[in-house]
Amino acid sequence: MTYTIAEALRKNFLGHSPAWYKMTILVFLIANPILVLMFGPFVAGWILVIEFIFTLAMALKCYPLQPGGLLAIEAIIIGMATPEMVYHEAEVNFPVIMLLMFMVAGIYFLREMLLYVFTKILLGVRSKILLSVMFSFVAAFLSAFLDALTVIAVIISVASGFYGVYHKVASGKHFDHSHDPGQDDQVIELHRADLVQFRSFLRNLMMHGAIGTALGGVMTLVGEPQNLLIAEIMGWEFVPFFLKMAPISMPVLAVGLLTCASLEYFRIFAYGTPLSDKVREVLEDYARAMDERRTKEESAAIGVQGIVALILVLALGFHLAQPGVVGLLVIVLATAFNGITEEHRIGHAFEEALPFTGLLVVFFAIVAVIDNQGLFTPIINWVMTYEGKTQTALFYCANGLLSMISDNVFVATVYITEIQEMFEDGAITREQFEALAVAINTGTNIPSVATPNGQAAFLFLLTSALAPLIRLSYGRMVYMALPYTVTMSITGVTALWYLT
Repeated sequence: MTYTIAEALRKNFLGHSPAWYKMTILVFLIANPILVLMFGPFVAGWILVIEFIFTLAMALKCYPLQPGGLLAIEAIIIGMATPEMVYHEAEVNFPVIMLLMFMVAGIYFLREMLLYVFTKILLGVRSKILLSVMFSFVAAFLSAFLDALTVIAVIISVASGFYGVYHKVASGKHFDHSHDPGQDDQVIELHRADLVQFRSFLRNLMMHGAIGTALGGVMTLVGEPQNLLIAEIMGWEFVPFFLKMAPISMPVLAVGLLTCASLEYFRIFAYGTPLSDKVREVLEDYARAMDERRTKEESAAIGVQGIVALILVLALGFHLAQPGVVGLLVIVLATAFNGITEEHRIGHAFEEALPFTGLLVVFFAIVAVIDNQGLFTPIINWVMTYEGKTQTALFYCANGLLSMISDNVFVATVYITEIQEMFEDGAITREQFEALAVAINTGTNIPSVATPNGQAAFLFLLTSALAPLIRLSYGRMVYMALPYTVTMSITGVTALWYLT
C-alpha cells in the first residue's frame, strides 16, 4: 500500500496511538496560542495544566513524554515560560533526577534477591488481608527512612518478577525459556481467567504499597524531597521533625492501615482479589525449581545483593549521601562483585528509569508555567485572609488540592517560601510559622495520593513497564486511591485541628 507524505506523517505522529487521541493533542496545540490571545496567559495556563493531566490519564494509550513534551515546548514558544525557568526547576530537583537515573537502575541489579525474599513472603502468608497490610506497612516503614521513589522501584521490581514468572508458564513455556510478558497471544485458554485474576491481585498489592510510601513519606525529613526543604527552613533535625509531624502522621498511618484491611475484607473499590490456587502452585513450583537448580555462583550473587541492599538501607537511613549517589554506589558494587561487566547488560538497567526522567523534566516545564503565571497565587492570598486554626486547616486543604493537580514538591516549595517571607517580615509569629509548616508538609503528602501526578512515586508507577502489564491505568489508580484519599485526608485535617 502506497502512502503520500502527508498520510505517512499523520500515521507516524504519536505512533500507534488511537486516531481520536492524535486529533485531541492537535486540537490542544492549535487552541493554546488562541486561548492566550483571547483570555490571557493565566486562563490559558490553567487549561494547559488540565491538558497535561489528560496526557497522564491516557498513559496507556501513549507514553506522556511525547504529547506532554509537545505541550511544554509550545508553552515556552508562546511565552508562558522560558527555557531558563525550566532549567531552574530541573536544577532545584536535580537530586530527584539523579535518584531516578541511578537508584532505579541500582534496584534492577538487586532483583534476584528481592524476588527470592518476596517469593518466600508471598507464599508463606496465605491471608490476603495480612499480606496487604504487611505490604503497606513495610512500604511505609522503608519510606520513612529511605525515600518513596526507591521503595516504589523495589515493589515494581518484585511485582514484575512475579508477573513474568506466571505469564511465562501461562504461555506454555518453562521457567528458563525466553519470553515477552507484554504479549498475550501465546497464553493458553485454560490460564486466561487466572491471569486476569493475578493482574487484579498484583494491582491490589501495588496500590497498597504505593499508599504505604505516602504514609511513611510524611513522617521524616528524608521521606519526601519537600520534607527536607521544610526541615532546613524551619531548622528541624530528624527527631524534632518526626515529633512535629507525629500528631498527624501517626493517626493517619493507623487509619491508612485500617483502610487497607477494610478494603480487603469487604472487597470494595476493586480490592480483595485473592491469589488463585493455580497461580500459587506455579509460584511454588518456580521457587522449588530455582532452589534446586541454584548454582554456587547464583547463591553467591543473591548473598552479595543482600549485603548491597543492607548498605543501601544504611546509607540512606543515615543520610550519608544523596540518594542518587547511593544508587550509583549500588550499581558499582552489585555489578563488580557479580561479574556484570558488559556494557549492554548494564545499559539494560537504565531502560525503565530514563523515559520517566525525561517525563519528569517535561513536568518541570509545566511547573515553570504554573510558577511564572502565578496560577496558585490567588489561592494563597485567599487562605491568608483567615487566622488561627481555620487558616492552618485551609492551608492543609489548599496544599492537598493543589498537590493533586500539580506536584507536591512544587506546591510545598511555593507555600513554605511564602510563609517564610511573611515570618521574616513580622506578619506571623514563630508559633504560626511552625503550625503552617506542619500543615504544608502534611497537606502536600497526604491528600496528594488522590492522583498519580500528586507524587513522583505514584507517577513513576503509572508510567512504569509494569502498569500496562497489570492494566493499571490513571483512572483505575484514582478510583483505587479514592477510599484512602477520603479516610487519610479527613484524619489528617482532624488531627491537625485537635492535636496540634
